[in-house]
Amino acid sequence: MTYINEIVSVLEKHNIKVKLFADDVKMYVRILDDLDVRSLQLALDALFQWSDAWQLPMSINKCCVLNIVKVTYNTDAHIRPNGCILPIVTHTRDLGVIVSSDLSPSVHITDIVSKAHQRAGLILRTFTYRDIKIRL
Repeated sequence: MTYINEIVSVLEKHNIKVKLFADDVKMYVRILDDLDVRSLQLALDALFQWSDAWQLPMSINKCCVLNIVKVTYNTDAHIRPNGCILPIVTHTRDLGVIVSSDLSPSVHITDIVSKAHQRAGLILRTFTYRDIKIRL
């Protein structure tokens, strides 16, 4: 954490809100027009320059753009850190919780229920003797 605390000051110069957790960085910005997209791009460029200077490589394959919108904005603008286009996703996992663009918990709940069914099926297949009294 000591190494990445400086990221906050680097990104706040570009009016980007930042949340840090261990080696995880979340960036939040309100996009209203193309100038905001350009500001985000400049912030990402500054972030990657900082990353190179401190020899702390960024995992671009773990990065994505999640648009949380009430009003539709032209989201055709692509964000390109280090020349790679970030994918625009409808949901992503953040610290174990699936967050969707509409902030609905349904995708996360569906994932939890699916995993529970898989585990219940595994337990059921593991025991060949099916007497309910022994299971209890």
